[in-house]
Amino acid sequence: MKEKFKIISPDGFTIERDVIWYNKKDIERVFNNWKTRFEVQGYYSSSQYGRIPLDQLINYCVIEKYERKIN
Repeated sequence: MKEKFKIISPDGFTIERDVIWYNKKDIERVFNNWKTRFEVQGYYSSSQYGRIPLDQLINYCVIEKYERKIN
């Protein structure tokens, strides 16, 4: 089974509306597509961290590995 990941914003939400699991090669592409939403204003506005410059945004995100839970 291939490893799967999700990307969490600085405010603790997945960067997509639904929880979507990506393979490792998709992470950079998906993150960069999401980041383009903030290019007009030039920063990401976080309730916890304030204005985050876009070139530093990845440092405030969490890439979480999918762990299959067995009951």
